[in-house]
Amino acid sequence: MVVPAGSLVFAFFASGLVLLATGHDPLGSYRQIFDAAFVNTGALGQTIVSATPLAFTGLAAAAAFRMRLFNIGGEGQLYIGAITGAAAGLYFGGSGSSSAFAIAAMVVAGCAGGAAWALIPGVLRAFFKTNEIITSLMLNYVAGYLLTYLVFNTESYWRQTTGFNATVFPTGKPLPASAVWPEATVHVQGGIGLPLGAGIAVLAALVLWVLYRRTRFGFEVQVLGDSPRAARYAGMRTRRKILAVMAISGALAGLGGASQVGDFRHTLDADPNGMRKQYYGYAGIVVAALGRYNPLAVLLVAFLIGGLQNAGNTLQGADFPSGLVGVIQGLILFSALGGELLVRYRLRLVRRAETPAAAVEAA
Repeated sequence: MVVPAGSLVFAFFASGLVLLATGHDPLGSYRQIFDAAFVNTGALGQTIVSATPLAFTGLAAAAAFRMRLFNIGGEGQLYIGAITGAAAGLYFGGSGSSSAFAIAAMVVAGCAGGAAWALIPGVLRAFFKTNEIITSLMLNYVAGYLLTYLVFNTESYWRQTTGFNATVFPTGKPLPASAVWPEATVHVQGGIGLPLGAGIAVLAALVLWVLYRRTRFGFEVQVLGDSPRAARYAGMRTRRKILAVMAISGALAGLGGASQVGDFRHTLDADPNGMRKQYYGYAGIVVAALGRYNPLAVLLVAFLIGGLQNAGNTLQGADFPSGLVGVIQGLILFSALGGELLVRYRLRLVRRAETPAAAVEAA
């Protein structure tokens, strides 16, 4: 617990120097960020909205990193999950199915899409020893441009093809009402909406914690991550575990994509330039690193980072550029990764033993 806490303290200290260098009062700026993230009217609800996709991508990164599989493709897996989840919502929501069935279909389709996309680098790593960092990272761009193609460059099932807006600017089809995910309301700060996706993220974190801490599968994943040679000597099947862990990781990210469609956007959203500008997958790596790959800690860190993102969107203006929040996030990632050295290596001060000649001389 000391290492991630110390990493955050160092990150905010370094961020304070950046704020001073840009003419901002650090304490006043941090107070503004905290109020905009958690205190102001409606701030807490917007923070939950920002934190929900970060929780899913953070859990996806944590699930893979525990086995030393560096899945950097959470962003692309989230896109694919959004595509498959939206397809299920449009099909079952518009066919007269019950709302519960349509939402369940979106959850399953989102998980399946993300898992299938993650299995591409998983298969390459398991059978061809290909570096999963490179393949999963490059697949982010493929998924981003596929998302753009489906909405902007072809009259696909996901694209709205009727109406005035469809002829002026391409958009995705809106979800039927039965496929829109419900939310609960907590009467704090004038009413805070708790999206269904946030509840599913909490449930997914609990399941992942039990899977990794209380099952044979989790034990074998831990052994494979710590010592692959010992695991092979014990007869553990490395390839199967690689495929299973990558599928779990991708399914969590894909579920985040389905949540984005069902909870918040209610349509398949794309960027005409080929990539969306949210970068949930990359921020999820920060969340997983700060949470020390503990699923329950990931939820807390996602909430804090979501608050930071929400504050950046709220405060951006001439006197507080949104880029400052991006700098703070970058320093947090740098500090979290640097803090790993303090976990893996320790500095010890050892008194040098006296030689016999020195002992005689001292006598």
